[in-house]
Amino acid sequence: MDSQKEALLAQHLEAIAALLYEETKPDQVESLAKIESTIREQTLQYITPQLGIFLSNKLQEHQQEEGEK
Repeated sequence: MDSQKEALLAQHLEAIAALLYEETKPDQVESLAKIESTIREQTLQYITPQLGIFLSNKLQEHQQEEGEK
């Protein structure tokens, strides 16, 4: 990944982290272990499904393009 994409990714991740933090209870960030658990839970609940949907859509687009050739 080039440096521009890394910077853009960092900006987006910062925004995502801020949104998720707003939905985090204070007791969920009292220790590193709780922070790690909270991050894992939020990633599985909100982030991973969206990545899966995005990649699935890209696969379907690619397959449609290949079928049109």
